[in-house]
Amino acid sequence: MKQESLFANSGQNEPLANRVRPQNLDQFVGQEQLLGPGKILREIIDNDQVSSMIFWGPPGVGKTTLAEIIARQSQASFFNFSAVDSSITKIRKIMKQAEAEHEVGQKTLVFVDEIHRFNKAQQDAFLPYVERGSITLIGATTENPSFEVNSALLSRCKVFVLKPLEVKDIIKLLQNALRNPNGFGKLTVKISEQEIKAIAKFANGDARTALNTLEMAVLNGHKTGNTIAVTMDSLGQLITQKSVLYDKDGEEHYNIISALHKSMRNSDVDAAIYWLSRMLEGGEDPLYIARRLVRFASEDIGLADTNALNVAVNVFQACQFIGMPECDVHLTEAVIYLSLAPKSNAVYKARLAAEEDVKKTIDEPVPLQIRNAPTKLMKNLGYGKGYQLAHYAKDKLTTMKTMPPSLEGHEYYLPTSQGHEDRFKKRLEQIKEWHREHDD
Repeated sequence: MKQESLFANSGQNEPLANRVRPQNLDQFVGQEQLLGPGKILREIIDNDQVSSMIFWGPPGVGKTTLAEIIARQSQASFFNFSAVDSSITKIRKIMKQAEAEHEVGQKTLVFVDEIHRFNKAQQDAFLPYVERGSITLIGATTENPSFEVNSALLSRCKVFVLKPLEVKDIIKLLQNALRNPNGFGKLTVKISEQEIKAIAKFANGDARTALNTLEMAVLNGHKTGNTIAVTMDSLGQLITQKSVLYDKDGEEHYNIISALHKSMRNSDVDAAIYWLSRMLEGGEDPLYIARRLVRFASEDIGLADTNALNVAVNVFQACQFIGMPECDVHLTEAVIYLSLAPKSNAVYKARLAAEEDVKKTIDEPVPLQIRNAPTKLMKNLGYGKGYQLAHYAKDKLTTMKTMPPSLEGHEYYLPTSQGHEDRFKKRLEQIKEWHREHDD
């Protein structure tokens, strides 16, 4: 005998998230910063003054739902595009249809889901119709539109930033799904507030994840007649591994490595460990992190702690040897060391200052006295003439000039008094004092 679905007699075979999708703004939960009373997006929608816009936010925060509500409220024709099946020919065909409807007063709303996945040609195909007002375009993206949407198209759209949902918002969504006739309203579901809250926390701001988890919990609950019991034991199997928001190729990648770098620079060891853990849990390549730590050791610590670079390089090698998950502790050790080490960016600033001189001056010839002279011709031309070998000098210092004449007196390395760098500062001052006494 074929086993029937729990919903076999209801004709409701769609995922729970689709069945309970809000139909109007009063049913919409979250994004109060945009949709609360008197907020700009709420006013735009209520007054039917919608223009082209981009919804930017993480998954499951209501981007698609908002677009559908806007189309329904404005009584516009609604077209939904995805990058997978939206050829240039298809886009242009529908755009011409929209233009024809615009001429007889019919509005057309075009929703472009994951607009960051559309190539330049696909995005450009919408541009003239947006410019003429033939369509209202609503794009949804999880990536920073500054980098992913063509500048011409982006300049004609208002960007609204949607935030991850709060736990209280997701609890409300879950409770609505349990009461909604299209959800589990026709069943008696025994689930405690503690279990609902556990799902809401696990969802990490994503309504779709929360509703999918609730659906799995109910479908796998203990069924007695028309009653289904969800227990914490059974629920625990569904929420053991949280999905970490981290895109190794997107903006979040750069946001979090920036957070790690700046936390270490600020000597905030606990924050640095947290951001490191976010990267590791998100699946980041440990060697990428290790390379950034090697860079940090010289850029932000430099000679203030001459062991910092050794630690970073050793940890990089350790990551090569054993990989994840074992090298997580080595990375943590390096992050702790670099966070607590004295800070100096004098090495970094020295490189930048010299780089600026290199770029804004001519390519200065190497002074003859410090040129190599392996041939007789080169010696006859004066290569190496006047060279003074410092090892033969009493103080291991000479009066020989090694800087191009036009750049004499330019200083790049300005050491601080942080940590070990104070020793280098004192040594540099001794060298300068010697030259003041001996140079002509």
